[in-house]
Amino acid sequence: MTLVSTIPQAALPSPSTAVWQLGPLPLRAYALCIIAGIAVACVVTERRLRQRGVAPGAVLDIAVWAVPTGIIGARIYHVITSPEKYFGEGGEPLKAFAIWEGGLGIWGAVAGGALGAWIAARQLGIPFAVVADALAPGLPLAQAVGRFGNWFNNELYGGLTTLPWGLRVHDMDPRNPGHAKVVDGEPVLLPGLYHPTFLYEALWNVGVAALVLVLDRRLRLGRGRAFALYVMGYTAGRFWIELMRTDEANHILGLRLNVWTAALVFVGALVYFLRVRGPREYLVPLGGPAPEPAPTGGDVSQLDLSEREAGARAAAPEGYRVVSEEQFRAYRETGVVPDDPADAGPDAAGDTDRGEAGADGADETDDEAAGATGTRAADRES
Repeated sequence: MTLVSTIPQAALPSPSTAVWQLGPLPLRAYALCIIAGIAVACVVTERRLRQRGVAPGAVLDIAVWAVPTGIIGARIYHVITSPEKYFGEGGEPLKAFAIWEGGLGIWGAVAGGALGAWIAARQLGIPFAVVADALAPGLPLAQAVGRFGNWFNNELYGGLTTLPWGLRVHDMDPRNPGHAKVVDGEPVLLPGLYHPTFLYEALWNVGVAALVLVLDRRLRLGRGRAFALYVMGYTAGRFWIELMRTDEANHILGLRLNVWTAALVFVGALVYFLRVRGPREYLVPLGGPAPEPAPTGGDVSQLDLSEREAGARAAAPEGYRVVSEEQFRAYRETGVVPDDPADAGPDAAGDTDRGEAGADGADETDDEAAGATGTRAADRES
């Protein structure tokens, strides 16, 4: 171990403290970074949901479900893939609940958060694919912010390096969690400099968010393909970054478990992206206030709906109808809800389990049909 004063200055510093006491309440940097990341994701997702026709504030209804289930899923994945820390010889089972000490797996977070978002989407009558695509650029930005929690904890770094952006890493005190060991009044550093893999991943995630935004605008992605693009981008980066990490991990055939996970998830997302086709879905609220007429022309997905819908939260829509981009543009300009194509068919009366949700007229799943006919899932099941 080395004292701070003996390390060259041409390096990235690390905090020696990751927790502060606010009276009896511990204020943990790891938790603050996660909360900040969630806030960023909510802001981005809210804007994108409005651009697709969802009423203001829906992201909060979704977050109420997605955030808790995401945290639970993240912790479950960590405990399952690192059971020896909690249930092996010398393990402490109760530590499995100590999420403030770190240990949240992104794979479990996405799976658990997706489950919560799916539940919320059904309650709101919004197709889950619309929610997923709206979240696609916000999620990697949230991950980028959250990675700085690892920086505060002096964890998840790579091997030794002589690069000018090498990271100083403190020797953290297990008897005083959140604080570095101290010798002669100085925090103790591990010898040498290390690859800041947390920073590599944070920067990569910002790039993934930018990639999703650019390609989504250019290719008019829909049906969950923007989310699949995010998954491919993230897992591609996680694959090579995971190979650089030196923290403890379980291995399969000589490779870290998360390397295999990243590869398998990438393949699954790629298959989905290539196989799924269809136009981007837009939503028209049913039973809510009609919008003010919008200026004609321009890209409908770039309209700023915040001002005209600022007061609409008090009157949440009863449901949504899935429409094409042309129909949505006409709705924004005139305030007239497009006719439901299902009403023209001989089976329209009483048939709420089938609807056309897009320009191709293909049959959708029960959830999307609920959105196309303007009924929420809860209404269909009651």
